[in-house]
This record gives sequence, structure tokens and C-alpha cells, in this order.
Amino acid sequence: MTTRREFIQKAALGTAGITFTARSYSRILGANDRIRVGIVGYSDRFKGSLSPSFLALARELNFEFTALSDIWRLRREEADAFYKSKGINLRLARNNEELYEGKDTDAVIISTADFQHALHCAEAVEAGRDAYVEKPFAETMADARVALKAVQKTGKIVQIGSQRRSAENYIAANEYINSGKFGKIVMVEMTWNVNQPGRWRRPNVVPQLKEADTDWKRYQMNRPPAPFDARKYLEFRLFWPYSSGIPGQWMAHQIDTVHWFTKLAHPRSVAANGGIYLWKDGRTNYDTMTAVFDYGDPNNPDLGFQVVYSSRFTNSAGGVKELYFSNGGMLNLDTNKITPEGGLEERDAKAMNMKANLLEPFELPGLKVETAADTGGDPMTTAHMRNWMECVRDRKKPNADVVAGYNHSIANIMCTAALRTGEKATFDEATQEVLAGGKVFQY
Repeated sequence: MTTRREFIQKAALGTAGITFTARSYSRILGANDRIRVGIVGYSDRFKGSLSPSFLALARELNFEFTALSDIWRLRREEADAFYKSKGINLRLARNNEELYEGKDTDAVIISTADFQHALHCAEAVEAGRDAYVEKPFAETMADARVALKAVQKTGKIVQIGSQRRSAENYIAANEYINSGKFGKIVMVEMTWNVNQPGRWRRPNVVPQLKEADTDWKRYQMNRPPAPFDARKYLEFRLFWPYSSGIPGQWMAHQIDTVHWFTKLAHPRSVAANGGIYLWKDGRTNYDTMTAVFDYGDPNNPDLGFQVVYSSRFTNSAGGVKELYFSNGGMLNLDTNKITPEGGLEERDAKAMNMKANLLEPFELPGLKVETAADTGGDPMTTAHMRNWMECVRDRKKPNADVVAGYNHSIANIMCTAALRTGEKATFDEATQEVLAGGKVFQY
């Protein structure tokens, strides 16, 4: 009998458990060699942002697209027509086994369904390719562990799509906080609010997907077998366990900055609540949620704080906010300003024989995150893509390495566990499992 662990490990190498013939493939690259990149998943995210960012840099950095894998026939045909219009001829593969059996890729960009990222990453590095992997890195700890182990074993360059780590304003914020000038973080407040009934919906595309034109079994990978459902294929972000929805899509970006700025790997605990309050369209992931995270360091009792995260699809007031608070003021990554707002005033300090604590105003380099759908070649994604491409060539650690992805996955999964069980979630360091109400969280 195949155990769950064995099944997951096999899934990381293809749904049939195939060992790639190209597993040990590795081309020794010279400084002037052109680096050949394969596309894993011709998704909306890839078409709208990742591809334009890559193409904007390809000539300068001597990279090229050479092949594409997508299990849906229509997407392969769409990609073929688009790139031929740009003078690029791609080898088209019906699945990742076919992609990696070829000798025409040194690296891949993975932009598939949320639940597939980790196992597709494991496939890529085991096949000898470097990878740019969209976030969320993983939606279950089992998948996260498989991918982390594969990347660390192979030593391949992997960049997780947490593009804030390559943005000037976030880099400056990290440097400012770690300089000590900000003082102890006492609270973080984060929001991501939109009013978009069509967000993650594909009503015009869903009717085009026919089971005969794709590989539904391969699509599901290690998720529980289910009848073909075009919505769960194309609108996967609305359905657990194909996606956690808000935590994996939006919170993953923002909670990653907490880990980056504080050097903490994950929360100590998470409590959360949410619901489907307005968009009752059959989805199983919430349209509104709030989570409270407790962070701390057992080796440093002075480092402890709370993160409050809230998000809604139903009203856009407030937009995207990332506010860091210390006793001396606030760092606002919406305005990119550090101010003494809320800091300890002289009158209140004097009453306790203390000194006022007010930050000096400071402005970070400007770069604002858009709440609307991705636009082609946005500056943040392009900067992040450049970092990955440069690291593929010089073999340095990228800005958002696999450990960063693993850690944001812990926080996401803790949040999902709290949302779906109603229990407080914690993390067991020994087993690397998320616990909800003291029990291992599983879908």
C-alpha cells in the first residue's frame, strides 16, 4: 500500500510517480551563454506580469523563452500564437515530463495553480532546472517540506514570487528597522481591501474548458480525487483545498515583510475568523477575513508584537495598508513615510518621569502597490525578475529564496487552519506541522 508520504513524494515528480530522464541534466553555463527558460503554466498572472517583465530584460541579460508546458490544449495554442507574433518559437509540451525530457531549458518560470507551486518547484529542481516560483509557495506543510528538501538537496537557484523583497521602498524600510532607529516593533496592521465581484472569477473562460482538452487527474496532483470541475480548474482561488484564497494570494505578500524585517520565521500563534458574506457564488474560500498573529522570539524576550490582518472583497475603503508601529511613531508603506505619529509625547512621558520618544520624519523611496488586477511589466515584478535572472547567472542567493517561501507558507497555513477550524493555530517545530486545537491540520 502506498502511504500518504510516498504519494506526495511521487506527486512531486509527476502524478504517475515518474522519475525524469533529465533529472541529472545540467548544462555548464559560461558568462556569455544564453540562458534558456521554459514556461510552466500559461496563466493570467504569467501573461499579464511575469512574461512582460521577463521579455523587458531578456535581451539585456541574454535570456530567452524556449519551451512551454501547459496541460490545457487551448492555452498551448494561445501561447504558441502569441510568441510567434513576437518572433519566438516555443517547443510545446503537454505536461512537465515532456518539458523536462527536452534539453532546451536551463530554468523555468512556474505560474500554475496555488496548490501546485511547491510540487512543481520540486519537479523543476529535481530535473536540474533553476526556478522562479509564484507565491504562495505551498498551501500544506507536506508539500512545503517536499519542495524545501528538494531545493536544498539540489542547490538550484529558486526565487519565490514575493516581489516586495526587490522593491526599493521595502528594502529601505528593512534597512531602517534593522538600523535600530525605528525602535522595537510593538504592532503591525495590514489590510488588503477590494470591491471586485469578478476577482478570481473567469465566467467567460470557464465554458471554454472541456475535460477532453486537458488532464484533470494530473491537474489535481495530490488533492483528493474529485469529478471534473472547470471552475475549480480556472477559478481555483475560490476553492479549498486548491487554494486558501485571501491568505495565499494576498496575505502571503504582506506577512512575508514581517518575517523579513524581524528575521522571525513564523508566528507563535494565529486566531482568525471570516465568512462568505456577500459573494455567494458557490465559492468555499471566504470573501472577508480577519486574523490576529502573535510573534515573538524565545531567545529574545524584548522581541514580541501582534499583527492584525484584515481583507475583504466587498468594499475597497482602506485599500492596501502596511503600518508598522513603535513607541516612537509609525512606518507607513502606503505613503512610504516614517513619522512620529502616535509616538510618546512630552506631556505623557513627563508624567512618568520619562523622556519623549518621537521619530524623526523620514521618506522612503516611492513605490505604491496597486489593488487592481496585475498590469504588464510592473516595476516591482520586473525588479524581482531581474534579481532572479542575475542570480541564475552568478549563482548568488536571490532576494526571496526558498526559506522565505517556506516561512510565509507556515504563516498562511496557520491562518487557514484557524479560519477553517475555529481553533487557535500553533506550529510544532519538531514535526514542522501546523496544529489547530492541538491536532495536525489537514485538508
